Amino acid sequence: MSDVLQQLAVILEQRKQESADKSYVASLYAKGLDHILKKIGEEATETVIAAKGGDKKQIIYETADLWFHSMVMLADQGLGPDDVLQELQRRFGLSGLEEKSQRSK
Repeated sequence: MSDVLQQLAVILEQRKQESADKSYVASLYAKGLDHILKKIGEEATETVIAAKGGDKKQIIYETADLWFHSMVMLADQGLGPDDVLQELQRRFGLSGLEEKSQRSK
């Protein structure tokens, strides 16, 4: 796993103990899952718009926001990037069609 993802995961866990008025991440946790999910939706939309516009720097910026807020959601649910990376590893070497058919079993 990327050192950056691991470092971010640690910080996101630490922010659970911070004051919501001193930490953006703590304020997201304090507002609850629905607010976190709304942020993910907003960032996903902004990422799509950036990709449609074709500006590579904007695509990177918006994707970073999307990943960040997705990691906040994972941490809120007691999960981390390792959980997602393990699932991606499990899927490695499978065709997308094969993997999808296995999910419905």
